Amino acid sequence: MTGRRARRSGQAPGEELVRSLYEEHGRSLLAYAIRLTNDRAAAEDVVQETLLRAWKHADDLRNNVGSVRGWLLTVARNIITDRARARAVRPTEVNQEIDVPSPQRDHADDVVNAMTVLGAMDRLSPEQRAVLVELYYRGRTVAETASVLGIAPGTVKSRTYHAVRALRATLSQPGEVPR
Repeated sequence: MTGRRARRSGQAPGEELVRSLYEEHGRSLLAYAIRLTNDRAAAEDVVQETLLRAWKHADDLRNNVGSVRGWLLTVARNIITDRARARAVRPTEVNQEIDVPSPQRDHADDVVNAMTVLGAMDRLSPEQRAVLVELYYRGRTVAETASVLGIAPGTVKSRTYHAVRALRATLSQPGEVPR
């Protein structure tokens, strides 16, 4: 197709050349790029960039200077090399995980937390405190707690709900450390 006929059909002069290059060499070019990148998406980008460069150099390719397939493979290899070099000099991405040792718990924090919770529990009624001690400190079930305390399981649940609510209110007060 001549340049004039290509323009009349709505195509740019190099567009038909690129289309024929893709049809003739696209598969082998993609396979080559996949082999070099080990990533299909990156390889497809390389093929697209290679064909874009072929479009920009359409006149050189039409003059049959050397092997077209060799030219395409060389351009693809150069694009892959350029991208690898660019990644090598680029600074580390922000979202990459960095091995930061986890902070060790401070025994003093544990002591302060225990004192705070005990102080808050002192503000509960003896019945509520007894339920929480049986459930959370001794690890008993609702049924076991009801049996030990001699109350109904529903009462254990009710006292637990109200006790936890009172603790939450006491502990959420900023700056106040219960005695």
